[in-house]
Amino acid sequence: MNKKRLAIILGIRPDVIRASLILNSIRASEEFDVKFIWSGQHYSDNLKDVFFRELNVKPPDIELGAGGDTDAEITAAVVSKLYPVLKELNPEAAVFLGDTNTVMGSLAAAQLNIPIVHIEGCMRSYDWRMPEEKYRGTIDHLSDVIYTYFEEYKQQGVAEGLNPKSIVLVQNLIVDVLNTYYFANKDFYDHLASDNFFKQRGIERGEYYLMTCHRRENVHIRESFETILNLIGYTNRKIYFPASYRTQKVLTEYGLSLPKNVIMVEPIGYQEMLVLIVNSRGVITDSGTVVEETCVLQVPSLQIRKATERPQVYDAKSSVKFDPTQPENYPNEKIFRKFENLYGKHWEHNLGDGKASERVVNDLIFRLKNDEFRMHKPEDYHIKIDRSYREDGI
Repeated sequence: MNKKRLAIILGIRPDVIRASLILNSIRASEEFDVKFIWSGQHYSDNLKDVFFRELNVKPPDIELGAGGDTDAEITAAVVSKLYPVLKELNPEAAVFLGDTNTVMGSLAAAQLNIPIVHIEGCMRSYDWRMPEEKYRGTIDHLSDVIYTYFEEYKQQGVAEGLNPKSIVLVQNLIVDVLNTYYFANKDFYDHLASDNFFKQRGIERGEYYLMTCHRRENVHIRESFETILNLIGYTNRKIYFPASYRTQKVLTEYGLSLPKNVIMVEPIGYQEMLVLIVNSRGVITDSGTVVEETCVLQVPSLQIRKATERPQVYDAKSSVKFDPTQPENYPNEKIFRKFENLYGKHWEHNLGDGKASERVVNDLIFRLKNDEFRMHKPEDYHIKIDRSYREDGI
């Protein structure tokens, strides 16, 4: 008897981090045939393979190699290369996570009438400049099943007309990941954080800021990028900056120089990133995943973003906002004073109980066993237009 098949499609390093426990758990089951597909959006060792190794995730079963120089090229490649793979596999459902070019592969699943599952759905920043905001809305409205973190996210989706029956609350996956890979192995990370570790990087424990900056609305809009560079040049503290390849490319194209206090390096692995986060003075970032990690790890964050889809970190008072589009409203001196005041503080992270991955896996298994993926049925929509008077035609 053929096993029921599930396809899980991921494409960037934060996907691997957040989905690691789900992947390891459901792939360990001999009851189902789970195919892990890697889009190829991230392809180099330090953006991909190192995360599989450090998170003990078995490499993908299928790699699409869907690269490109623009979002349009990558998205088109994901759709065109995923389509024949899904057609041949014919899974019970295609599972996607997050809001990147890779989730636009859901168009291929939709074209094949394969049920779509979206992990981390219904998040909204309401900043329409972000391609991620467009991708979130697209896949949510294509999805049969949406796993979302919080009730407020669900209500955001329902307000857009999504079927509430299709939205499952699970809480935030990053809490589970940090419990498993950091808190359960804290002695290992304490050992990694040797004096030599910081000496080799030219920084002092507790005296530097860690930084990430990659979002298109920040780095591809020159005025915003220059505003961010002006901000980080204001402080006397050293800033350790593992820069994405796209950010490095834009710096060169614009002819921009980093402030003298910034140490820019190539992208790094997850273990090194965690050591740098927990031993920093704080993290300056435009990453969604990183502000959640810092919130759980009790490390302050400074968000260089106009808007976020993760407002809970502001509720927890673990994060300070800097809007690059309105620097006049966020004076550098005031921003760094607020940021420094968070150092050494404690807060309740409010992101979940550490069982989100377990909830997702249990629900996926239930749906696999009971053929419960397909929610795009007329009787499941909560808003319907009465067309009974027209159904008999002329």
